[in-house]
Amino acid sequence: MTVRRRISRLPLLLLLLVLAACAPGQDTGGSPVSALTRVAAADRPAAPDLAGDGLDGTAVRLADYRGRVVVLNVWASWCGPCRAEAPELSKAQKELDGEGVRVLGVDTDIERGSGRSFERAHGLVYPSLHDPGSRKMLRLPKGYAPRALPYTLFIDRAGRIAAKYLGPLTAADVRTIVGPLLAEKA
Repeated sequence: MTVRRRISRLPLLLLLLVLAACAPGQDTGGSPVSALTRVAAADRPAAPDLAGDGLDGTAVRLADYRGRVVVLNVWASWCGPCRAEAPELSKAQKELDGEGVRVLGVDTDIERGSGRSFERAHGLVYPSLHDPGSRKMLRLPKGYAPRALPYTLFIDRAGRIAAKYLGPLTAADVRTIVGPLLAEKA
């Protein structure tokens, strides 16, 4: 095999390695892990009060949702799985809003316009906090910052992190995960 042929295959090999390393269900050691990690009620850390401007310019503050179960979804417009997940999260928001569930997005795009275009293209029915470069995500407790996108935290009614999920969710996944949280007393 010539050097030129090896070099032409290098980008494909690198892409496959990145995808394999970031795929849900695998940790860096190659052993299987679940995309969902639940946190026992006694061990739940408080979610920081993430606040800032939404994609539409209005103020968004996580603490405003206290008393509701929050599905905090971290996404970016360039993320393929985020595109597939977005309509599912809108569906979950519509179905579960009356039960005390609120979806809140966190757009990590550098340019606000990219997030607004994504929001319109996918018909998002929930607000998204603009967090260029994931700076606000650095305030999350150790072990809860996103490692890849999409990434979702489930926050109980008391404002504590009850679960984390790496990978795209369906509306059915959201219903399954929030079910036990809705059954808990506030």
